[in-house]
Amino acid sequence: MDVNTERRKIMNYKFKTKPYAHQIKALEMSWDKPYFAYFMEMGTGKSKVLIDNISMLYDNGKINGVLIVAPKGVVKNWYEGEIPTHLVDHIEHKSVLWQSSITQTQQKNLNSLFETGEDLHILVMNVEALSTKKGVDFAAKFLSSHRTLMAIDESTTIKNPEAKRTKNICALGREAAYTRILTGSPVTKSPLDLYKQCEFLCPGLLGHESYYTFRTRYAIMRTANFGGRSVQIVVGYRNLDELSEKLKAFSYRVLKDECLDLPKKTFMKRTVSLTPDQMKVYKEMSKLALASFNGKMMTTATVLTQLMRLQQITCGNFIADDGTMHELATNRLPELMDLLDEIEGKVVIWANFQRDVHRIIEAINKEYGPDSFVDYYGLTPQEDRQKNIKKFQDPNSKVKFFIGTTQTGGYGITLTAASTMIYYSNGYDLEKRQQSEARIDRIGQERPMTYIDIICENTVDTRIVKALRKKVNIATQIMGEELKEWI
Repeated sequence: MDVNTERRKIMNYKFKTKPYAHQIKALEMSWDKPYFAYFMEMGTGKSKVLIDNISMLYDNGKINGVLIVAPKGVVKNWYEGEIPTHLVDHIEHKSVLWQSSITQTQQKNLNSLFETGEDLHILVMNVEALSTKKGVDFAAKFLSSHRTLMAIDESTTIKNPEAKRTKNICALGREAAYTRILTGSPVTKSPLDLYKQCEFLCPGLLGHESYYTFRTRYAIMRTANFGGRSVQIVVGYRNLDELSEKLKAFSYRVLKDECLDLPKKTFMKRTVSLTPDQMKVYKEMSKLALASFNGKMMTTATVLTQLMRLQQITCGNFIADDGTMHELATNRLPELMDLLDEIEGKVVIWANFQRDVHRIIEAINKEYGPDSFVDYYGLTPQEDRQKNIKKFQDPNSKVKFFIGTTQTGGYGITLTAASTMIYYSNGYDLEKRQQSEARIDRIGQERPMTYIDIICENTVDTRIVKALRKKVNIATQIMGEELKEWI
């Protein structure tokens, strides 16, 4: 089919939500290909493209099943947000979200995926589930029972050739009729990251039977001695133009600043769950907070204090009865680091608590080095603050991350070197939220902007972000009795 015929086919398709020009191009290149990579920067709508692709394949009788594998932080958004929003209404479908601990009802839902019929069956799984025998066995059964498209969202989660889940997912991919990978940053640390992502799409796709022959072709190796042992280490790369040409045959690459048709602002969220320790402390604090209000006059201030304590717990900080601060393990920080791997270009990161800033700085310093970030919060010396802004804004500097609190950095400064802003944690003040958003939305910003909230599900976090996005000033517009319901 020639290009013009393909374009007409796509332009005439009755999409549920209208695709932008770059999304149409992605579909033109990919929709009926057995394997394809959507290397589309965060905020450019790669999830919509995949669902449009699924709709077209189903309507053309090519698939009747879909397996979507996604990181923990976004897996629910696929199930609750992306699929209902973009899958065309005329397609009868059954969507099921895999759960690690399965109730009878959930088991019934999972079993319904194997019922015969003409409708489309969609299974959504988190990538961690495919490290387990239970998860792999169920995915294999699903794939063998359907003519399936299997997609890996944020496919750098399978870049490690030695990881158990990588091996499992690549093996499962061979059972699918169509394979897709989605990521904004296919190369996070090294071009060698590409090998397993492409092996999932199709074995031997890059022309190499093993990771080691691939590495020999594209990496410069040197022998080093560690503890009396000789090991091979990567010291550089070669033949990357050749590798780039190979990728072009089965991928589509687009960045936000290339998409002139994108909306100016996009809001996204990444969800995490409480760790067991956090859950225990959170429940205890909730009970104590509610008990403290029993029969007493409540003020907004007193309720907000309790909410802040609960929010500190969701961030991994706990104030004991004696006033001492304790750290708790949290899924929030790993989620942030995963996010940073996915994002192209510079990023502004806001946190509500100084302890959060310290944790973020420590993690980024360890992962990316001391030259990769600047800070702007209460403990940043006055004489360094303007210098740090200048470093961040300098397109030639190594600084990629601006880390601060909205209380200190949310007003008056310009951070247009970034078009992505992450809220690691939020406060209650609407003005601070709006002012901080405006740091990248200023004269000089020529790219579409993406705002991402990290939310701890089933906690006060969810309520706070929902209220802020609705432009509700929690501290002044919601009174004590209403706030009590949040605890």
